[in-house]
Amino acid sequence: MSSFPRFPRLSQRARRLVRIGLLSGTALAVVLLCAGGVAVAVISARLPDVSALSDYRPKLPLRVYTADGALIGEFGEERRQLVPIDQVPKVLKDAVLAVEDTRFYEHGGVDAKGIARAMLSNLQHGTRQGASTITQQVARNVYLSSEQTYSRKLYEALLALRLERQLSKDQILEIYLNQIYLGNRSYGFAAASEAYFGKPLKNLSIAEAAMLAGLPKAPRTGNPVSNPRRARTRQLHVIERMRETGAITVAQADEAKAEALHLRDPADPKQLHAEHVAETVRQTMVAQYGESAYTRGFKVYTSLIATDQAAAYRALRRGIMDYEQRQPYRGPEKFVSLPDDPAALDETVDDVLADRPDNGDLMSAVVLSATPREVVAVRGDGDPITITGAGLQIARVALSDKAAPTVKLRRGAVIRIVKGARDSWTITQLPEVEGAFVALDPRDGAVRALVGGFDFEKNKFNHVTQAWRQPGSSFKPFIYSAALEKGFTPATVVDDAPLFFDAATTGGQPWEPKNYDGTFEGPMSLRSALMASKNMVSVRVLQSIGAPYAQDWITHFGFDRDKNPAVLPMALGSGSVTPMQMASAYAVFANGGYRVAPRLITRVTDHRDQVLTEYAAPALDESARAIPARNAFVMNTLLNSVMKGGTGTKAWQALKRDDLYGKTGTTNDSLDTWFAGFQPSMVGVAWIGYDTPRRLGVRGETGGSLSLPVWTDFMRTALQGVPVAEPAAPDGVVQVDGTWYFDDYAPGRGIASLGAENGEMPPAEALAGPPVGKMPTPEERKSILDMFR
Repeated sequence: MSSFPRFPRLSQRARRLVRIGLLSGTALAVVLLCAGGVAVAVISARLPDVSALSDYRPKLPLRVYTADGALIGEFGEERRQLVPIDQVPKVLKDAVLAVEDTRFYEHGGVDAKGIARAMLSNLQHGTRQGASTITQQVARNVYLSSEQTYSRKLYEALLALRLERQLSKDQILEIYLNQIYLGNRSYGFAAASEAYFGKPLKNLSIAEAAMLAGLPKAPRTGNPVSNPRRARTRQLHVIERMRETGAITVAQADEAKAEALHLRDPADPKQLHAEHVAETVRQTMVAQYGESAYTRGFKVYTSLIATDQAAAYRALRRGIMDYEQRQPYRGPEKFVSLPDDPAALDETVDDVLADRPDNGDLMSAVVLSATPREVVAVRGDGDPITITGAGLQIARVALSDKAAPTVKLRRGAVIRIVKGARDSWTITQLPEVEGAFVALDPRDGAVRALVGGFDFEKNKFNHVTQAWRQPGSSFKPFIYSAALEKGFTPATVVDDAPLFFDAATTGGQPWEPKNYDGTFEGPMSLRSALMASKNMVSVRVLQSIGAPYAQDWITHFGFDRDKNPAVLPMALGSGSVTPMQMASAYAVFANGGYRVAPRLITRVTDHRDQVLTEYAAPALDESARAIPARNAFVMNTLLNSVMKGGTGTKAWQALKRDDLYGKTGTTNDSLDTWFAGFQPSMVGVAWIGYDTPRRLGVRGETGGSLSLPVWTDFMRTALQGVPVAEPAAPDGVVQVDGTWYFDDYAPGRGIASLGAENGEMPPAEALAGPPVGKMPTPEERKSILDMFR
């Protein structure tokens, strides 16, 4: 009996046609099923192995941190953080599932109900509503392109089914939350949370979570930075979906909709600046790991302390800008033609400011009008800014009718302004001068703060480690330290009188050293000479002990022999050093005579915080001894006197501490200014100068006027809560009438004077070196060439 139905009302011919049709349809269905099966089998064979995702390892950038966990640098093509699913807050998971895949934990990778619902909506409303599940999105983001083709859709569905068989739902969701692109170079929600709100995932509010959950649909054009209006619309939709799914209550939804979001400001003044440190770490890691350093998620922890680093950055910028306010105004950075039409004006201003981005708190602006009493400028927000009174001080000359065209402030001038108290504004200018500051712990060499220049984007040269400059008088303590070993004491009297060395003596050109102020004070103690930074005394001391001996001695502190030739100008700091070298050298005095190498990287971990490498601080034992403890102790009494009554007095008065030690430094013609000093737990060195050396100011600046304020400003923060240190006298010293001596060079034993009587020398047998120079004749003076020029 036939299995086909009978059709009694149809003619025999019709019944035959129906049977043929059914047979053909059945055959076609079988063929299509077979073809589909073959296609699926072929495609399945080509699908990638998804089992590797069970150990999900995305490209993770190299991150650099301070010792206390503040992020200071990130390097890699993708800004991303890998966060395990159990550390993702519920509010974010609820937001994502509400808007992306409400049936995620119910379907098997492809949601048939969702597809049917989307198709119905598309037919009814003419929309293009998608129905990709989170699993399908993971398949697409990890393995496929985003092209809209049927074959890609089939690959995506098959991959999703395979993912569901291989991985748990939580594993799939974890990959999605860490993999998806969310705009602003951010991959994954953790990176986006930092990029948009400057906070970790765990601190997100409902409103913030909803804003982030709305980004996957249009991450480039719909994020709150590029299109805040579209992002807000999407956020409200997510909040409403969270309410509909029961993730939040009506009250919570209303509260979230009303919450004002505060996006992270890329120029946030609270941002921690340590770009030169981050770049140093980057170079180190690439040298060790190659290009994989950018993708393996290394976390490098440095010895920096966030508060110290912030204080150093502020102090150096403030010091340089204070100097800049004392310099002549160089004029606007650029002149542009401004249209009168408001819309065209806004567009022109936007274009101009895009080429002249803000430099920290030094903001760029375009002048709309200018008179001797008032300047009106505009920034990117379009609101006019009025500058009057003291805010015009630096630019007074540029507001004069007699000002040169390249300097005159007028409509279309591009200038720099800085915001002060009570919303007042001041005209300023980007500095041409550069600077450096470094601070380290003398007990283990840990670098606590490092600022390699005024601004990393403006100048990437690291002046702390790469700038070889003359140290000037800040080098004198190392000459004095050598002299102590030769029998000099703090009370030794040396004549501060003129000196002249002819060409035969110098082996080159004649030299007549001078004191900074051009005066001479006659016989004085070594202590008084260092306090007043007397050049004549330093030269006499070096000549007495011998330049070759001093050259050997300074290598104990880490200085390079070849960069500090054994000539008499070395007494005045004519050699070359870096700020980092100066910091580690002064650390020898601070820690009692031990040599410590600067330490910057303390440990390296993988993305799961497993320690790969750890760098322990070396012990300060006798193997690290650089100079005798008694030498360091007596030198510290001299450096303390510099602070209490010498060129460093302003710092001592400002900080009101007795445990401060240091020395100013100013080179000839004020080309470089320094201050190097310490408290027993912190060494700090500040340098300011031009990259192409030139005089610092018309009248010349000094280490005391330029670099000392930077050091003081930093130490004010760094020493908060640090108790005043009481120095303990080591073996081998004695105190006589308030002055410390080596016990074998106490009064009556050491050198009593040096050229102290009418400019003449003491007996030759009392000296460790050759006779000092003679007074020049008038004729000889005419041929003198200053060796520091």
